[in-house]
Amino acid sequence: MPRIQGVDIPADKPTHISLRYIRGLGATTSLEVCEKLHIDPQRRAKELSDSEVAQIAALLDKEYLVEGPLRRQEGSNIARLKEIKSYRGERHRKNLPCRGQRSKTNARTRKGVRKTVAGKKGVKDLR
Repeated sequence: MPRIQGVDIPADKPTHISLRYIRGLGATTSLEVCEKLHIDPQRRAKELSDSEVAQIAALLDKEYLVEGPLRRQEGSNIARLKEIKSYRGERHRKNLPCRGQRSKTNARTRKGVRKTVAGKKGVKDLR
């Protein structure tokens, strides 16, 4: 199992598919990396030589923002939004969806498990 940028990429899949396991590399970028290094994208990752793996790692380190540096940049962008108290920053702070989705009924993934509020339903007004 080749290891690139601290990620074990699957050995039994084609190289261009295996490279997608690295955060920051998608379909287009993984094919672009294979093309730049003249590596057959359909070749299995386990068939890559150590020098080819090193070439891929060097190219990713030099030209692309992947894994750790990408996570740091994303985190700093969110921290900046929180700091300037923008709408998106406040939504991040409250752990709510920040891209315009409704949150009255859905958004369970972001909000977590339902928290029942006692006495909300069935309280009758006694006169």
